[in-house]
Amino acid sequence: MIKAVVFDAYGTLFDVQSVADATERAYPGYGEYITQIWRQKQLEYSWLRSLMGRYQDFWSVTQEALAYTLNTLGREPDAAFLSEMADAYNRLLPYPDAAQCLKDLAPLRLAILSNGAPGMLQRLVANAGFAELFDEVISVDSKAVFKPHPRAYEMVEEALGVKPENVLFVSSNGFDVGGAKNFGFRVARIARLSTQKLTRELEARPITPLTMFKALRMQEETYAESADFEVQTLSQLRQLVRAEQVEPMRTSGSRF
Repeated sequence: MIKAVVFDAYGTLFDVQSVADATERAYPGYGEYITQIWRQKQLEYSWLRSLMGRYQDFWSVTQEALAYTLNTLGREPDAAFLSEMADAYNRLLPYPDAAQCLKDLAPLRLAILSNGAPGMLQRLVANAGFAELFDEVISVDSKAVFKPHPRAYEMVEEALGVKPENVLFVSSNGFDVGGAKNFGFRVARIARLSTQKLTRELEARPITPLTMFKALRMQEETYAESADFEVQTLSQLRQLVRAEQVEPMRTSGSRF
């Protein structure tokens, strides 16, 4: 039985593409390029730092990834500019169905488990007006390791007192789905872009940086177990959770 629903933040509740306005204003004509490379490097640097045991919080990683991205354009921004630009990640827009989803699930314990630094998450949740909707907003920072390392997922039981088998973990990120499933959570994948829609987009020309991002980050991974459930929107979680309160666990990959 599901006793708690735990959400990833970036890309799941909050749209990482919403930094595009800030990147385009700063560098007209390069906004989409910067947005996609920045996010890709942000994730890559988090994984590299975890593997090498050289942890820095996600705020530092976000600025490092932005510096890399701007360097590919021949820019060498100073620290003040990087900090100002990186603040866009503290002001990400929530997906339109996020607020109602959280309200619908309110009888259950709700939490965020995110790679974000504590200050980043505090500002992100406050800006969206979500602070009162969560029992816990959990940052991996105290473990000094990023998802998908198993130590990061341990924090859910420590914070909520709920066993992994009673947690529904929700993410749109393939690496996070795999990490959470590997840890022992029941996992719902938010599949906002079907393979069929992506294929049609790839057949069009030109292939844009955003299309490449969709191919890299918004499809089901093949290296790990599938999620237990797949939904297309956050709003579908209400139906899923209600069914799972009274029905046996479904086989991997059940779709709602």
